[in-house]
Amino acid sequence: MQTNKVLLADDHTLVRAGIRSLLKNIPGFEVVAEADNGRDALKLIEQHHPDLVLLDIAMSELNGLEVAARLNKEHPEIHVIILSMHSSEEYVLQALRAGASGYLLKDSAPTELELALRSVSRGETYLSPSISKHVVDDYLRRVSSKGDDKVSLPGLQELTSRQREILQLIAEGNSTKEIAEKLILSVKTIESHRIQLMERLGIHDIAGLVRYAIRMGIVSPEK
Repeated sequence: MQTNKVLLADDHTLVRAGIRSLLKNIPGFEVVAEADNGRDALKLIEQHHPDLVLLDIAMSELNGLEVAARLNKEHPEIHVIILSMHSSEEYVLQALRAGASGYLLKDSAPTELELALRSVSRGETYLSPSISKHVVDDYLRRVSSKGDDKVSLPGLQELTSRQREILQLIAEGNSTKEIAEKLILSVKTIESHRIQLMERLGIHDIAGLVRYAIRMGIVSPEK
Protein backbone atom coordinates (compact mmCIF):
# COMPACT_ATOMS: atom_id res chain seq x y z
CA MET A 1 0.00 0.00 0.00
CA GLN A 2 1.28 3.45 -0.95
CA THR A 3 1.89 5.69 2.06
CA ASN A 4 0.32 9.14 1.98
CA LYS A 5 2.46 11.81 3.61
CA VAL A 6 0.46 14.00 5.99
CA LEU A 7 1.34 17.41 7.43
CA LEU A 8 -0.52 18.36 10.59
CA ALA A 9 -1.03 22.04 11.49
CA ASP A 10 -2.80 23.00 14.72
CA ASP A 11 -1.81 25.45 17.42
CA HIS A 12 -2.77 23.08 20.25
CA THR A 13 -0.04 20.58 21.13
CA LEU A 14 -2.45 18.08 22.67
CA VAL A 15 -4.71 18.15 19.62
CA ARG A 16 -1.75 17.41 17.34
CA ALA A 17 -0.62 14.61 19.65
CA GLY A 18 -4.08 13.07 19.64
CA ILE A 19 -4.42 13.16 15.86
CA ARG A 20 -0.88 11.86 15.39
CA SER A 21 -1.69 8.95 17.69
CA LEU A 22 -4.82 8.13 15.70
CA LEU A 23 -2.93 8.28 12.42
CA LYS A 24 -0.45 5.67 13.65
CA ASN A 25 -3.31 3.18 13.57
CA ILE A 26 -4.51 4.09 10.07
CA PRO A 27 -2.61 2.12 7.40
CA GLY A 28 -1.36 4.13 4.46
CA PHE A 29 -0.94 7.48 6.22
CA GLU A 30 2.12 8.92 7.94
CA VAL A 31 2.71 12.28 9.64
CA VAL A 32 5.89 13.76 8.17
CA ALA A 33 5.78 17.19 9.82
CA GLU A 34 3.85 19.34 12.29
CA ALA A 35 3.31 23.08 12.63
CA ASP A 36 1.63 25.28 15.23
CA ASN A 37 0.96 28.25 12.94
CA GLY A 38 0.09 28.84 9.31
CA ARG A 39 3.35 30.47 8.29
CA ASP A 40 5.44 27.54 9.52
CA ALA A 41 2.99 25.17 7.86
CA LEU A 42 3.70 26.72 4.46
CA LYS A 43 7.46 26.45 5.03
CA LEU A 44 7.20 22.79 6.03
CA ILE A 45 4.96 22.02 3.06
CA GLU A 46 7.68 23.30 0.74
CA GLN A 47 10.22 21.09 2.52
CA HIS A 48 8.24 17.85 2.80
CA HIS A 49 5.80 17.99 -0.15
CA PRO A 50 2.98 16.16 1.67
CA ASP A 51 0.09 14.51 -0.12
CA LEU A 52 -2.42 15.77 2.40
CA VAL A 53 -2.56 18.60 4.94
CA LEU A 54 -4.75 18.75 8.04
CA LEU A 55 -5.30 22.42 8.92
CA ASP A 56 -6.80 24.05 11.97
CA ILE A 57 -8.67 27.26 11.07
CA ALA A 58 -7.71 29.50 13.98
CA MET A 59 -3.91 29.50 13.88
CA SER A 60 -1.73 32.50 14.61
CA GLU A 61 0.02 34.65 11.97
CA LEU A 62 -1.70 32.87 9.05
CA ASN A 63 -5.02 31.08 9.54
CA GLY A 64 -5.91 27.75 8.01
CA LEU A 65 -8.27 29.20 5.42
CA GLU A 66 -5.55 31.45 4.02
CA VAL A 67 -3.07 28.56 3.98
CA ALA A 68 -5.64 26.45 2.10
CA ALA A 69 -6.22 29.21 -0.44
CA ARG A 70 -2.49 29.55 -1.12
CA LEU A 71 -2.07 25.80 -1.49
CA ASN A 72 -5.02 25.65 -3.87
CA LYS A 73 -3.27 28.21 -6.05
CA GLU A 74 0.35 27.10 -5.74
CA HIS A 75 0.03 23.34 -5.03
CA PRO A 76 -3.38 22.16 -6.23
CA GLU A 77 -2.18 18.56 -6.09
CA ILE A 78 -2.06 18.72 -2.27
CA HIS A 79 -5.35 17.78 -0.63
CA VAL A 80 -6.50 19.86 2.35
CA ILE A 81 -8.80 18.90 5.21
CA ILE A 82 -9.89 21.72 7.50
CA LEU A 83 -10.16 20.90 11.20
CA SER A 84 -12.65 23.06 13.06
CA MET A 85 -14.96 23.40 16.05
CA HIS A 86 -17.37 25.43 13.92
CA SER A 87 -20.21 23.86 11.94
CA SER A 88 -21.84 27.13 10.86
CA GLU A 89 -22.47 27.83 7.19
CA GLU A 90 -20.05 30.73 6.87
CA TYR A 91 -17.05 28.68 8.05
CA VAL A 92 -17.88 25.70 5.83
CA LEU A 93 -18.43 27.85 2.75
CA GLN A 94 -15.18 29.75 3.29
CA ALA A 95 -13.29 26.46 3.56
CA LEU A 96 -14.83 25.10 0.36
CA ARG A 97 -14.13 28.30 -1.51
CA ALA A 98 -10.52 28.28 -0.27
CA GLY A 99 -10.10 24.94 -2.01
CA ALA A 100 -10.38 22.52 0.91
CA SER A 101 -11.37 18.98 0.00
CA GLY A 102 -12.60 18.13 3.48
CA TYR A 103 -14.10 19.76 6.56
CA LEU A 104 -13.83 17.70 9.74
CA LEU A 105 -15.29 18.81 13.07
CA LYS A 106 -12.96 18.36 16.02
CA ASP A 107 -15.68 16.65 18.06
CA SER A 108 -16.09 13.96 15.42
CA ALA A 109 -15.70 10.28 16.28
CA PRO A 110 -12.16 8.95 15.69
CA THR A 111 -13.43 6.69 12.89
CA GLU A 112 -14.41 9.81 10.93
CA LEU A 113 -10.76 10.82 10.61
CA GLU A 114 -9.99 7.69 8.60
CA LEU A 115 -13.09 8.17 6.45
CA ALA A 116 -12.07 11.74 5.72
CA LEU A 117 -8.47 10.84 4.90
CA ARG A 118 -9.38 8.02 2.54
CA SER A 119 -12.14 10.00 0.81
CA VAL A 120 -9.98 13.05 0.21
CA SER A 121 -6.97 10.99 -0.90
CA ARG A 122 -9.22 9.47 -3.59
CA GLY A 123 -10.05 12.94 -4.86
CA GLU A 124 -13.45 13.11 -3.21
CA THR A 125 -14.90 15.79 -0.90
CA TYR A 126 -15.57 14.88 2.72
CA LEU A 127 -17.73 16.85 5.17
CA SER A 128 -18.58 15.74 8.70
CA PRO A 129 -22.05 14.18 8.64
CA SER A 130 -23.23 16.53 11.39
CA ILE A 131 -22.81 19.50 9.05
CA SER A 132 -26.33 20.12 7.85
CA LYS A 133 -27.11 19.02 4.32
CA HIS A 134 -28.56 22.39 3.39
CA VAL A 135 -25.11 23.99 3.73
CA VAL A 136 -23.74 21.73 1.01
CA ASP A 137 -26.84 22.03 -1.17
CA ASP A 138 -26.80 25.81 -0.90
CA TYR A 139 -23.11 25.93 -1.80
CA LEU A 140 -23.56 23.75 -4.87
CA ARG A 141 -26.60 25.74 -5.97
CA ARG A 142 -24.76 29.03 -5.76
CA VAL A 143 -21.67 27.72 -7.55
CA SER A 144 -23.70 26.31 -10.42
CA SER A 145 -26.02 29.28 -10.84
CA LYS A 146 -23.93 32.34 -10.04
CA GLY A 147 -20.29 31.31 -10.06
CA ASP A 148 -17.82 30.57 -7.30
CA ASP A 149 -17.08 34.21 -6.58
CA LYS A 150 -20.59 34.66 -5.23
CA VAL A 151 -20.06 32.09 -2.50
CA SER A 152 -17.62 34.08 -0.41
CA LEU A 153 -18.81 36.38 2.32
CA PRO A 154 -19.11 40.10 1.51
CA GLY A 155 -15.82 41.93 1.74
CA LEU A 156 -13.21 39.16 1.92
CA GLN A 157 -13.19 38.61 -1.83
CA GLU A 158 -12.23 42.25 -2.26
CA LEU A 159 -8.94 41.74 -0.41
CA THR A 160 -5.68 40.41 -1.77
CA SER A 161 -3.91 37.54 -0.07
CA ARG A 162 -1.39 39.99 1.40
CA GLN A 163 -4.17 42.22 2.74
CA ARG A 164 -5.90 39.27 4.40
CA GLU A 165 -2.58 38.29 5.95
CA ILE A 166 -2.06 41.80 7.32
CA LEU A 167 -5.65 41.94 8.56
CA GLN A 168 -5.04 38.82 10.62
CA LEU A 169 -1.82 40.20 12.09
CA ILE A 170 -3.59 43.46 12.98
CA ALA A 171 -6.42 41.53 14.63
CA GLU A 172 -3.88 39.53 16.66
CA GLY A 173 -2.63 42.76 18.19
CA ASN A 174 0.59 43.31 16.25
CA SER A 175 1.78 46.87 15.78
CA THR A 176 2.60 48.27 12.34
CA LYS A 177 6.31 47.90 13.10
CA GLU A 178 5.90 44.31 14.27
CA ILE A 179 3.94 43.40 11.13
CA ALA A 180 6.60 45.01 8.95
CA GLU A 181 9.29 42.94 10.68
CA LYS A 182 7.33 39.68 10.36
CA LEU A 183 6.66 40.20 6.65
CA ILE A 184 10.03 41.82 5.88
CA LEU A 185 8.32 44.91 4.48
CA SER A 186 8.64 48.61 5.23
CA VAL A 187 6.44 50.32 7.80
CA LYS A 188 5.21 52.60 5.01
CA THR A 189 4.09 49.60 2.93
CA ILE A 190 2.16 48.14 5.88
CA GLU A 191 0.49 51.48 6.54
CA SER A 192 -0.51 51.64 2.88
CA HIS A 193 -2.06 48.17 3.05
CA ARG A 194 -3.93 49.11 6.24
CA ILE A 195 -5.40 52.19 4.59
CA GLN A 196 -6.50 50.13 1.59
CA LEU A 197 -8.02 47.53 3.93
CA MET A 198 -10.12 50.14 5.65
CA GLU A 199 -11.21 51.71 2.38
CA ARG A 200 -12.26 48.41 0.79
CA LEU A 201 -14.11 47.21 3.88
CA GLY A 202 -15.58 50.56 4.85
CA ILE A 203 -14.07 50.25 8.32
CA HIS A 204 -12.34 53.26 9.82
CA ASP A 205 -10.60 52.09 13.01
CA ILE A 206 -8.47 49.19 14.28
CA ALA A 207 -11.18 47.98 16.66
CA GLY A 208 -13.53 47.67 13.69
CA LEU A 209 -10.96 45.61 11.79
CA VAL A 210 -10.58 43.29 14.78
CA ARG A 211 -14.34 42.80 15.08
CA TYR A 212 -14.57 42.12 11.34
CA ALA A 213 -11.73 39.56 11.47
CA ILE A 214 -13.45 37.71 14.32
CA ARG A 215 -16.84 37.76 12.60
CA MET A 216 -15.39 36.39 9.37
CA GLY A 217 -13.45 33.63 11.09
CA ILE A 218 -10.00 35.04 10.28
CA VAL A 219 -9.13 34.93 13.97
CA SER A 220 -10.82 33.24 16.90
CA PRO A 221 -12.36 35.33 19.73
CA GLU A 222 -10.17 33.52 22.26
CA LYS A 223 -6.93 34.32 20.41
